[in-house]
Amino acid sequence: MRKIFVIGSTVTDIVVNLDALPRTAQDVHIKSQRAVLGGCAHNVADMIGHFGVPYELFSPVGTGIYGDFVRTHLAQKGIVSRIPTPEQDNGCCYCFVESSGERTFIVDHGAEYLFKPEWFDLVRPEDYSCAYICGLEIEEKTGDVILNFLERSGLPVFFAPGPRLCRIDPLLMERIFALRPILHLNDDEVKDYTGSPTIEGAAAALYTLTQNTLIITTGANGACYYDGKALVQIPPVRVDHVTDTIGAGDGHCGALMACLAKGMDLSQSIAQANAAAATLVTVQGGTLSHEQFLEAGLG
Repeated sequence: MRKIFVIGSTVTDIVVNLDALPRTAQDVHIKSQRAVLGGCAHNVADMIGHFGVPYELFSPVGTGIYGDFVRTHLAQKGIVSRIPTPEQDNGCCYCFVESSGERTFIVDHGAEYLFKPEWFDLVRPEDYSCAYICGLEIEEKTGDVILNFLERSGLPVFFAPGPRLCRIDPLLMERIFALRPILHLNDDEVKDYTGSPTIEGAAAALYTLTQNTLIITTGANGACYYDGKALVQIPPVRVDHVTDTIGAGDGHCGALMACLAKGMDLSQSIAQANAAAATLVTVQGGTLSHEQFLEAGLG
C-alpha cells in the first residue's frame, strides 16, 4: 500500500479550559491548561496512522520553544520531518475551550505554515497514493509552492480548507479546483462560500467547479456526500457528552482517507469517519491515543 502524503502544519496547541470566553477587561480564572501537539496536518496524519495506513507527514518544524516542543513530541511518536529546519520560530495555537465544549482559536503562525520549492524536490510522487492539503497553508504567502508541486505530481488531492475557504486568493482557488480535489468541508463552510442557503444547492455549485465528490460534515447530524447526482446522508454516532471539538474535522478527514485507502466504499468510509469524530469530541485535544481508538471499536 502506498503512503498518503500529508502536507501541512504541526503546532503546539495550548489548550485552555474555562467556563466562558471573557468580556473585554474582565478578569477570569481558568480551569486548567496544557500543551499538546496539534495542527491540521498533524491531526489528520495521526488519525490515518491509527487505521494502520502508511503516511508521510510533510511538515516544517521551526525553532524556538514551540519548535522544540513539536520536534521532541514528534520524535516520541517515531516521526522525524525530512524538511530541513527553517531559520524561523514555530508558532502555536491558543485553544480556548468553554464548558459547552466549543473552542475558539487564537493563532500565531510561524515556520510551520511556510514551504520552500526545493523541499518538494525530495519527494517522489510515485511513492504516494494521494495528497492532503488544508486551507491555512494555501492561504499563506507560499501557498503557490504547494500548488506547483501538486500540479506536476498528478496525485489525487483531498482538500480540507476549513473556514479559510473564503479568504484564499481566488486565483489559487481556481488552480485548486482544476486539480479536481475531493473537498472536505462542513455545512456552514459550503454555504458561506457559495452563498447558497441550502447544503444541496451549495454542493451542486461546488461540484460544477471540481467535478469530484464533496464530503460535508453536518455536526450532530453526521455527514453527507454529493457525487454530482444526489446528496446522501450518513447518520451520526451519538455521544453522551462533548469535552471539546478540537480536531474533530481533521480526524474525520483522516479517517475518511484511511478507510478509502483500505478499500472501503465511500459510505462505509464516512460512517467510520463519523465514529472517529464522535470519539474525538469526547476527549481532550485533537487526537486520540491508540487505546482510545481501539476502545471505540474503530479500524
